[in-house]
Amino acid sequence: MQEEDPVASGKGWTMLKHEDTADQTKVVGLAEAVERYGRKRSHGADNMMEGVEPTTPEFEPNTPPRKKARPTHLPQISTLNAAAPPSPLPSPHGTPPPQTIWPSAPPSGASSPQPHAPLQPDLSLTALLTLPSLLSHFTNLPQQLQSHYLLTLLRHSPLPVLRTLHSVLTPTLARDFLTLLPPELVSHVLSFLPYSTLARASRVSKSWRAIIDSDPLLWRDLLKSTKIWFGGDTERNFAHSIYARRQLESPSIPHTLPLPHPYKTLFKSRHLTRLRWVQNENPKHHSFQAHGSSVVTCLLFSHGRIISASDDHSIHVYSPITGELLQALDGHEGGVWALAASKDTLVSGSTDRTVRIWNLATGKCTHIFGGHTSTVRCLAIVKPEWIDIESESGTITKEKWPKRSVIVTGSRDHSLRVWTLPRPGDPEYRCYGADDAEADPADDVDENPYHRMHLEGHDHAVRALAARGRTLVSGSYDCTVRIWDIVTGECKWVLVGHTQKVYSVVLDITRNLACSGSMDGTVRVWNIRTGQCQHTLTGHTSLVGLLGLSPSHLVSAAADSTLRIWDPETGELQNTLAAHTGAITCFQHDEFKVLSGSDGTLKMWNVRDGTVVRDLLTGISGVWQVVFEGRWCVAASNRNLTTVLDVWDFGTDEDDDWAGEPPGGVYDDDTDEEEEEEMEMEKDEQADVDAMDQDLEVDPSDGSIESEDLPHIQARNIADETDSDRPAPVREDEPMDQASGVGASKWAPGATSRSANHQRNRALLVGDSSSRRGGGTGPPLAGVPARLPANNETPTRPRIRPAGKGRR
Repeated sequence: MQEEDPVASGKGWTMLKHEDTADQTKVVGLAEAVERYGRKRSHGADNMMEGVEPTTPEFEPNTPPRKKARPTHLPQISTLNAAAPPSPLPSPHGTPPPQTIWPSAPPSGASSPQPHAPLQPDLSLTALLTLPSLLSHFTNLPQQLQSHYLLTLLRHSPLPVLRTLHSVLTPTLARDFLTLLPPELVSHVLSFLPYSTLARASRVSKSWRAIIDSDPLLWRDLLKSTKIWFGGDTERNFAHSIYARRQLESPSIPHTLPLPHPYKTLFKSRHLTRLRWVQNENPKHHSFQAHGSSVVTCLLFSHGRIISASDDHSIHVYSPITGELLQALDGHEGGVWALAASKDTLVSGSTDRTVRIWNLATGKCTHIFGGHTSTVRCLAIVKPEWIDIESESGTITKEKWPKRSVIVTGSRDHSLRVWTLPRPGDPEYRCYGADDAEADPADDVDENPYHRMHLEGHDHAVRALAARGRTLVSGSYDCTVRIWDIVTGECKWVLVGHTQKVYSVVLDITRNLACSGSMDGTVRVWNIRTGQCQHTLTGHTSLVGLLGLSPSHLVSAAADSTLRIWDPETGELQNTLAAHTGAITCFQHDEFKVLSGSDGTLKMWNVRDGTVVRDLLTGISGVWQVVFEGRWCVAASNRNLTTVLDVWDFGTDEDDDWAGEPPGGVYDDDTDEEEEEEMEMEKDEQADVDAMDQDLEVDPSDGSIESEDLPHIQARNIADETDSDRPAPVREDEPMDQASGVGASKWAPGATSRSANHQRNRALLVGDSSSRRGGGTGPPLAGVPARLPANNETPTRPRIRPAGKGRR
């Protein structure tokens, strides 16, 4: 065995062998190890697991990997105290926040727990303390640099921070521009939106709904842009009706949102009329028998009721939904050939020569008027409305006539009569002969307190009449048309031109036009102000028995199986409807469609191009009558010797508020009772009215009143003369009282409204007037017309005959 060589050594040193150098590990001092550990943790803290110290190849490149003992978890160093609240700033690395590691902290490589690091300042607190200086520096930066700085911070912010910023910025940056802009700008902005977009926008919020619904300019412009604005008169009449209807409903129906302007309701009505009647291929339809096999002579659709009259002496009231017979009004002793309704009041004329007034709420006949000596062939209810009155100086003003609703009747006895329409609760009246068949109903007409005047002049039967305001047009078998003033009883014009009997007349007081159809096959258009014939419309080859007039179209129906559509102002023929095979027995039209009945069919036409839209009825014997309003259509026809009523509902479940326009544009939503209540509230004017009434009273001692007539006349003078002799009150629900020259009325400035919104709506109605003529003042005192009646009677007072004067 080889002996080991002695190791060379000296004082303070020892020589190592060559083979010992490779196995010798490098020795590091304690201070250097702590410093290296601190640098290693500061550079790799993001990727280092807590409690595990990975091998660092930089310092031990030749050391093989080996498993070390897992050290205990280092407790988190807390620097919080009572003076340092928790930091509100979130961690830049999300949750959980990393532990705070300080460079001076001792290493944690040993498995035994280490002592806590010394207390150090909190970084969050330090950031808060430096925040004022950072904010000051940020505010001094240019805006572009501020934006760049913020965007840089946002790009480096985690999702929770961005969510917090979003929750703060969203309500701060949100602006409801519709509620902040002036109404004029809002209306202008909304005017660029189509109807479908407006409908969706109104569902955004209650404020948007109120703004959109209450803007009259918006809906007026929308009506015009969609070509369903027809001049302004029908639109204002519709608005007047809606306001009156709301005044009756408002005390009982609470509304969470402001009610829409009537122009919006009108737009929806006309939009649905144009859309549903054409596109609804399968409307709800049902039919039921009525009046046995008798002819239906008159048919009305009024306030959700079907009212039919027949030559079997009866009048029936049906439900359009179920077809149930609601009321059977029996009492006439002859066929009923004339019918008119106003709310719960129905007026009928018959071959028994009487006029009967019915209460539709109770089904009772309350009044029977006698006076005509032959069949009552036609009648109309004339409601008070504002009309143009031209004074002798040429100034045009607005006055409301008649002062109380009246009935006008035409008879085969060659005459017309004017009656006061009884109000609900007025004393009942039954003429002679109503209960005694042997008495003549015409014997007591002079004692009837409701009779106003007898219009004589025609030489033959009065076949047709039309009345509005204080103007009455009558057509007769004597080939003439007469224009009457129903307030004074004066015959203003006798219109001569037809060569054969006149069967139909229509009236447009806005344009001062009257049209008549005759057996001579012509239609004549008359100017009721001058009495001249403006147009003679030719083309029909037989009797023109039916006429209809709307704002844009005059429609004539003849026995030659055709209908013709004319321009009433120019007389131009627009379309000829030729598809029927027999005489036209009935028709009705509006600005969108024409419904016409003849032997075998009931057809619907497009009024604008004259094309057939559809056949509603086919394979029937004949169509007696047809009427429609809004979503409803009713026709009376004959099938297998049985009279049948057919009812169509063109609406859907979403069209409950579809408000239709009545034929002729005549509304009856406002009542005379409302006017009486308003007049009672005007206490300040009562003394003046009483003085006027005393001046206008007739002294019973002058012999002009029979003693038995005095109680009736005194009972009626109280209300009638009040209506006649005082100015009509300015009503909020009456937008027509200031239109077309009434804005200068001497009492108009005193009118008050419930809201500024309402005033704005009414101001629009004034501005829309397309028939403004002259600079007239407001309506004068209602009891003092431009020309006093020649018979020295007040306009609303019953006709008083001198004692002993017999019946004419």
